[in-house]
Amino acid sequence: MTNFADLGLTGPILSALADEKHSEPTPIQEAAIPHALDGKDVLGIAQTGTGKTAAFVLPTLQRLVASRRRLEGGEARAVILSPTRELAGQIFSRVKAYGKNMRLRSALVVGGAPMGRQGRDIGFGVDVLVATPGRLLDLMGRSWVRLDTAEVLILDEADQMLDLGFVKPIRDIARSTPRERQTMLFSATMPQTVAGLVRELLTDPVEVSVAPPAKPAVNVEQQVVIIEGARKREALAEILNDEAAESVIVFARTKRGADRLARDLDRDGQRTVALHGDMSQGQRDRALAMFRASRARIMVATDVAARGIDITGVTHVVNYDLPDAPESYVHRIGRTGRAGASGIAISLCAPDEYDRLRSIEKLISRVLPQDDRRHIKTPLGKGRPNAGKGGKGRPQQRSRRPAPRRQAA
Repeated sequence: MTNFADLGLTGPILSALADEKHSEPTPIQEAAIPHALDGKDVLGIAQTGTGKTAAFVLPTLQRLVASRRRLEGGEARAVILSPTRELAGQIFSRVKAYGKNMRLRSALVVGGAPMGRQGRDIGFGVDVLVATPGRLLDLMGRSWVRLDTAEVLILDEADQMLDLGFVKPIRDIARSTPRERQTMLFSATMPQTVAGLVRELLTDPVEVSVAPPAKPAVNVEQQVVIIEGARKREALAEILNDEAAESVIVFARTKRGADRLARDLDRDGQRTVALHGDMSQGQRDRALAMFRASRARIMVATDVAARGIDITGVTHVVNYDLPDAPESYVHRIGRTGRAGASGIAISLCAPDEYDRLRSIEKLISRVLPQDDRRHIKTPLGKGRPNAGKGGKGRPQQRSRRPAPRRQAA
């Protein structure tokens, strides 16, 4: 059985891993760390929750210690880019935990926090800089950060960064680093946009893939409720009234919709917080802290919470709105059923969302079982369109979306 010492990691890191109760490497760590320690560029395909943060943080820390030198003002020796503040914060916490036995300087640079304080944090230079692309470019524009001596560039959740429109910032940041650098890119999926970025930024990369892209966790029970949009609140109330729904993340498509739904639920006596990109960093931190501490039972969120947020004990995920990108469905429901626990994912699908449902089922190669809420009738009378007709678990594709039946007066 492989252990972390077998991968070539040294004493200070092994001691930190023991303190964190990490006894054996995960498949992505076992596959990626040796290549990263050899200084090779690495392309990793892995879902969130597979341990990929350690797969790039551990070899980076070991490299920086081995080549320790006096830092120059404003420089960053290793840059880790992340799409969201929450994921960046979690990566930063891992950098601190794994590097606690090393005298390395690190800093976190994200939007929604005071820029001046972040500038001061990196004023004397840092070994590891964890950042969101937009805020890093802001600081670079003020000449508070320089990347001309960077040895390592890491992109985490690259597909989500590109979905959020960060392709130009990523290119601008990469151009500010030396051509002779080690680059690692990790992504849950491999769309053409990510493949193009790989060709552009990585040199002869070693590809490691430990799980098929877009494969939901096997311990998450998935269901769909076919329902008119106007009756989604009624269906959601029934789900939330289930005693087994102890900790619930409800996904909404828009920031305004998440705020409105969270306010309504809170007014109904449900302990609810919202989480979306228009909130300040302090507001987002407080919302997550309340949800983690069970002071709020429900968190209504946009896709900003679909990846990278590791909260134990989430019993249910509810897709109040189906996502535009089918890959986001896999990431959303991955917020439950973590660390070996089981979970339930329920999607509320209105007639105008049938195309999104079909795209999800095509991606995951199965028809989602229908859950007819006891007191909620489906708008089609006979249930969902094409259920069980696609053959081999795939939904049948039709050019026209069925319309809801007219109810008798």
